[in-house]
Amino acid sequence: MKQDVFGQMNTLNHPTSVEAWNGVLLGFMAHAAVTPQHLVAVLELEPDFALGHAVKGLFMVLLGRREVMPVATDALVSAKAAMERQPVTDRERLFVDALELYLADLPSQAVQKFEEVLRAHPQDTLAMKLSHATRFILGDSAGMRRSIERVMPAYEPDHAGRGYLLGCHSFALEETGAYEKAEIAGRQALWMASDDAWGLHAVAHVHEMTGNAQLGLDWLAGREDAWTHCNNFRYHVWWHKALMHLDLGQVDQVMELYDNYIRQDKTDDYRDISNATSLLSRLELEGVNVGNRWEELADLSAARTEDGCLIFADLHYLLALTGDKRPEATGKMLQRIQKDAQRNQGDTPIRMSDPGIAAAKGLEAFGEGLYGQAFDFLSNARDGMQLAGGSHAQRDVFERITIDSGLRAGRLDAVERILDDRRAKRAGGEDNYALARRALIDAARDDRDAQSVPAE
Repeated sequence: MKQDVFGQMNTLNHPTSVEAWNGVLLGFMAHAAVTPQHLVAVLELEPDFALGHAVKGLFMVLLGRREVMPVATDALVSAKAAMERQPVTDRERLFVDALELYLADLPSQAVQKFEEVLRAHPQDTLAMKLSHATRFILGDSAGMRRSIERVMPAYEPDHAGRGYLLGCHSFALEETGAYEKAEIAGRQALWMASDDAWGLHAVAHVHEMTGNAQLGLDWLAGREDAWTHCNNFRYHVWWHKALMHLDLGQVDQVMELYDNYIRQDKTDDYRDISNATSLLSRLELEGVNVGNRWEELADLSAARTEDGCLIFADLHYLLALTGDKRPEATGKMLQRIQKDAQRNQGDTPIRMSDPGIAAAKGLEAFGEGLYGQAFDFLSNARDGMQLAGGSHAQRDVFERITIDSGLRAGRLDAVERILDDRRAKRAGGEDNYALARRALIDAARDDRDAQSVPAE
């Protein structure tokens, strides 16, 4: 048994294995691109390390891609075989149990296994981050915050995971509307762990939600070292920067970030697709011609119509398919979402059903220019959109499409209520998008009133 950097005992036998395992742990916290290499090294050195196999499987399921599920299944088989050859601790076994539940499409129960670890080992930063990541996918922001705040008292100032814990706390605070506290926690996180891209991005979220684009750009400026080491998460931080430039009307900077950073690598990871599709959608809502940029995204998304791992991913694939006018692939995606919603086991069908079906139909209608229908469907999906997972900032693209479809359909009062609700969730702060839509509502009402005045 050997102790890791976070103070947990693991069924490892060699100091070099511990060093590689610490690389996995710290890399996972920092979203580092080198993390998989460390994991390969651990499993080569210690092929009977059940926790290592379980974590490999958990990393796979978190990717939300159908084709990696067999890799995760193999990892579970390897973990169970390893446990038969070499006894493991109760703590390590819980990670294996969590993977098994994830593979049964029960991430909501997998979370409870991570929480069971944390009750006995509150300083286990790996369990903390896995619980946080899973709750994020499930759209459980209140649970994210509760989980972190339960273990915070156990973290001494010199604990190697404290900075990353604060970064997760910052994000959970932001997602639950505690913006001032979130900014403080995020700044502390980065001070304690200079590579904590999650904490850095949590503060960017604060500026996004409070309508302070310039402050957001100021925050990110000069802090590139906190995210350039990242895996594809770095594209997401560049996306945040692009959103800030868009709010300031700086379209040239947005396009430059899109072409040279956000889509520099034409990957088909759903998170990368979601960055790109939601940014292009926002640009088009502002009347910007995005040229042929939809095409490569639609090609990749058309290959994903049968994926069905996450409704969050499906809705972003739909943005690409409707953006590039691919009615056949759009129809396939809708049929599959409706089929998945009828399955009677697992967590996914619940979300495919609500908000999935209504949101998907709304996006299809919007793409076809049927704005009244789009508004009706998207309005129905709106209260359940949190369950699609992701962050407020990521889901805001669907909010914007709802608002713009309502405006185009002349539903001024209903749109104004949505704008008021959106402002309330942002602590009374409004971005330039919302201010411009309020101006459009005022102008439309003025026109209507002018037309209703009888001629003298």
